Amino acid sequence: MPRFPSLACGIATALALLSSGPARGDIGVQQATPAATTSQQALAGHAPSNVWYEIFVRSWADSDGDGTGDLNGITARLDYLKSLGVSGIWLMPINPSPSYHGYDVTDYYGINPQYGTMADFQRLLDAAHQRGIKVIIDLVINHTSALHPWFIAASKPNDPHHDWYSWAQPGTDLAAISATGTPAWHATPTGQHYIGVFTGMMPDLDYDTPTVREEMVRIGQFWLKKGVDGFRLDAAQHIYYDFKSQDGDPAILKKNLAWWSQFRHGIDAVTPDAYMVGEVAQETPDRLAPYLRPLSSVFDFPLAKQLIDSAKNERAGQLGALLAQTEADYRKVAGKSGVDAPFLSNHDQERVMSQLDDNPQHMRMAAAMLLTLPGQPFIYYGEELGMRGRKPDENLREPMRWNRAPDTPGETTWETPTTHDDPAVSVEAEQANPDSLLHDYTMLIHWRSQISALRDGAMEPLTVANPHIAAWKLDDATSHILVVHNLSGTMQSMPLDVLGEAHFSKVLRQTGAGAEIHNGSVRLPPYSSVILQ
Repeated sequence: MPRFPSLACGIATALALLSSGPARGDIGVQQATPAATTSQQALAGHAPSNVWYEIFVRSWADSDGDGTGDLNGITARLDYLKSLGVSGIWLMPINPSPSYHGYDVTDYYGINPQYGTMADFQRLLDAAHQRGIKVIIDLVINHTSALHPWFIAASKPNDPHHDWYSWAQPGTDLAAISATGTPAWHATPTGQHYIGVFTGMMPDLDYDTPTVREEMVRIGQFWLKKGVDGFRLDAAQHIYYDFKSQDGDPAILKKNLAWWSQFRHGIDAVTPDAYMVGEVAQETPDRLAPYLRPLSSVFDFPLAKQLIDSAKNERAGQLGALLAQTEADYRKVAGKSGVDAPFLSNHDQERVMSQLDDNPQHMRMAAAMLLTLPGQPFIYYGEELGMRGRKPDENLREPMRWNRAPDTPGETTWETPTTHDDPAVSVEAEQANPDSLLHDYTMLIHWRSQISALRDGAMEPLTVANPHIAAWKLDDATSHILVVHNLSGTMQSMPLDVLGEAHFSKVLRQTGAGAEIHNGSVRLPPYSSVILQ
């Protein structure tokens, strides 16, 4: 569970801080410094892979020996990311916050002092861009911290910031359940009630207030002028989706989309090609697709579940049907392929290796499927090593392991690992092992840099009689390929006549030796993947 102070204690502290400093917004806004120059150069010799890497700054790399990961630690490890082949990083919240995870912001214009300074952040941006690596940051604007100066000021009904939050009116059902299944309404020490969809320490902002919208656009523009390449939008569906009773309400969806369209317009005024990926935790592609109108992409939650199920059960199951439906729904809205943001797990979910019961072959197949799908896949830090992690949340966000020995300089120690303490699951150990999961991830990511259809191709999932085979065609202007995965521990084959008149006669890439085309079929060794041309 997040390490919050108790609600009563937190709100009381917030009220006590009322006169401690200026709030942002109309109370005063820092001016942005001149923009950093963003390098759009691809990795040497190849196009970008379009793979993003999610980093929890606190856990990734420590530059100053205090045990807490920091921005300078990321800068020092950028060459690892370049060698891995990723083309962008997503930094989990870097703003000041009272919590360890940062999803309750107290200053949208600042850097968490535990992570460094604005100069450190600028140094990271410049160094990443020099390597052809983009940087997006978590933008947590559905709610603030209860300790944010805005909310402290809002406790006074006559303060302009009172209208920045959602307060109960006479007749309000204070027992209502939030969209996340928790109590929606929370009380201040003075008896006022406000909406906090996630927790009382995260009061929701009221986007029916024009000054809130104007301020959030200013915040987005501020960071773009610093040089960031876009945003991961936390809780994107919850701007107006507050209560369980609103699930599936088209009016709520319309209001959410209207806000994000306004935000997109404000972002385009500074950086028209900024990448914006939304966290929209829905279970079907038709519920995700509408967000592709204002946003660049949304995280594909239903696909993540299916990919893990297919790898774990060694059967494609409903994967082909889901991919086909996603392609159709997304193209209908976006008008093109390659807009998906597939992933396997993130900081809120049990790690992939743990979901797969520590089976390394199933992990390899999950990775192979993910990284041969079009769009912009996301990898959670340490996933490429096979890090483990089960709930509670702290265990999903444990320190990255760089060296076999945990007390080596650069390792973070803010949290003692409970589910991830295997020296073999470290960058040092896996870089030295040519058969490691890290080498598999590196190989697959580099395939994406070399084969354009893996990034942008229009997808046609194939209906295959063999339940252990997952296969799809990918076509773009310059490449036409067939991706085939053997999810099982035995040799499998697939007849190529399922392709109609299409002819694939060459093994272009394979994850191991032994794949072959023979007598009109492609034969795959156990737990392997091939790309045919």
